[in-house]
Formats: sequence, C-alpha cells, structure tokens
Amino acid sequence: MITCLPVGGLGEVGAGDDLARLLAAASDLRDGDVLVVTSKVVSKAEGRVMTGDRAKALEEETDRVVARRGPTAIVRTRHGLVMAAAGIDASNTAPGTLVLLPVDPDASARALREALAADGGPNVGVLVSDTSGRAWRNGQTDIAIGAAGLAVLDEHAGRDDGYGNLLAVTAPALADEITAAADLATGKLSRSPAAVVRGLDRFVMPRGEHGSGAAALVRPEAQDMFGLGSREAVLHALLREDPRGFGAPSSAEELVSALEQVLPGATAVPAAVGERVEVTLPAVSEVGVRRLGALEERADVVAFGLGWRRTPDPADSHSDGARLLFLPAAP
Repeated sequence: MITCLPVGGLGEVGAGDDLARLLAAASDLRDGDVLVVTSKVVSKAEGRVMTGDRAKALEEETDRVVARRGPTAIVRTRHGLVMAAAGIDASNTAPGTLVLLPVDPDASARALREALAADGGPNVGVLVSDTSGRAWRNGQTDIAIGAAGLAVLDEHAGRDDGYGNLLAVTAPALADEITAAADLATGKLSRSPAAVVRGLDRFVMPRGEHGSGAAALVRPEAQDMFGLGSREAVLHALLREDPRGFGAPSSAEELVSALEQVLPGATAVPAAVGERVEVTLPAVSEVGVRRLGALEERADVVAFGLGWRRTPDPADSHSDGARLLFLPAAP
C-alpha cells in the first residue's frame, strides 16, 4: 500500500534556516520513505528569493527561449528544464518578492538526504518538486526537478508484458509520478511544503548512494523533437542564426525527402562517398536567375532545420543552374 502524508507546521522558512531539521521535526520519517519537498521552500531556505524586475530575472534564468505567446514565455532554464517563466514564482511568497528555482536541485536533494540521515537518522529518498505544464494538455502537474537516493526511472526495457510482448522503450518516470501523488496530499493552498510518500521502499537506495538525480529525466537537447515552438522554428530556420532547438542532424535520406518536397524540378541524392547530400537545381534557362536564387534559399532553410549546412562544392563546374552540397552540422 502506498500512502501520502502531508507535512505541515514548518512556518515561514527563510534564508539560512535548517530545512532538514525543520522537516525532521514536523514529520515521522522512517527508513524507505520518500520525502517530497517543494522547490519553493528549498529556494527560500537557500536564499533564492529576490525583489525587483521580473523580466530581468527571467532573462538571467533563461538558457534560451523555446516559445513565446503574448506575455507567456516558455524557456529552457540553465538546468535544462523547459518551463513557463523559467519556474519563477510570485505565489506563496511575500508581496513584491519572486522565488527562483534552486541553483542545483539535485545537490539540494542530496544535502537534505544526508542531513536527515546524519546521526542515525532514517534512510529516505528525497525529491524536490516543482509545478510544470505539458505541451499537449491543459493544466499543470508536479514534476521532480531534484532527486537523491531514488531511482528516478523504472526501466521496463527487456521485460515482457502480460501477453509475452517484449517491451523496448517503456520507462515510467517514477520520480515525476511520486511528486504528482505528493501534490495531491499537500495541495497548492494548504501551506504544506512537503509530503512523505510511504510504501515505495523498494526504489530507495542504500545509504551513501544518491543515484543519477532528476537530471536523468531531462531529455538531451539533441534528442528533443519539440525544442522550439512552431512559430519560432519557422523564424529560426529563416534567420539561420541559432541551430539550437532543432535537435541532432537528420539522416541523409530524411534531408533528401524534405528537399524533394520543397524544390520542384530539383534532384537530391545522398552522395556515394561520405555523409553528404548533393542537390542539382534546374538550369537558369528553365527557371530564371531570380527563381534559381529562391530555390537555393529554400534549400538552405530546409537543410538548416534538419541540422545540415551548405558547404562550397569544389566539383561544381556548372555554368547553368547550380549544384549544392550539404553536410551535417557539427554538434
């Protein structure tokens, strides 16, 4: 049986407060428990509360903008998290102040776990939670942005399901599931900054082992299929200023297929030698100089979006028309 028990009675937490001591005094922690602590109370204890310009704070906390719609900015933070407003929050804090995310949520989780286990204290897993939206669904749910002493993924690859089918990519985000369950116990308005989740001791690691941390839940940017909003992707490809957000270079076959769709009359083929794609455009006599230039520009834009760049072709001796050579962009 799994139970979620809210932790209350901490009072207002401020910079420099011993959060581990406060949590231990307010809860009945046992070996094998998972303690879920909101990032907000961790940030308050670590002095990550500020006054001043929210726009400036957002700029400082942002690694890059993913999408923007009116006043709402979805950004990738320095941690690699993709969140609205970089996780900056003005709720449940004194008027006029802003709470920033912890500098290193995994380090915060490890410090809490070690402090709670000191002097014979219980061996618990610790999760630092924050609220996040989802790209395809309304509403928000809590996710783990910091973790210590807990397997954050329950890897199922290689197991068989109930019908004997081999599972290949199934890996429940255990840490996120636990933080979401804990949020049901604490709620957003209860002033309870933590919850104890009991009954998951099989996932809690032995003393001294902290695990990969919640950083393991952050998808590497090169593998992100949604690194930019739809509008932003168009603008970035046209401007060709920042390749981040488009992911790793596509295969040569994918680039060929894309080029053939958008370049009428052109021929695109993977080169016989090496990882490159050659494109032969129609002759100037067929399409005219301006049209030929537009086709070259279109090819460059498509290639940029798929992680490829045009490079000078030393073998191009065409006087009528053009041959373009594309190579995968360096990481």
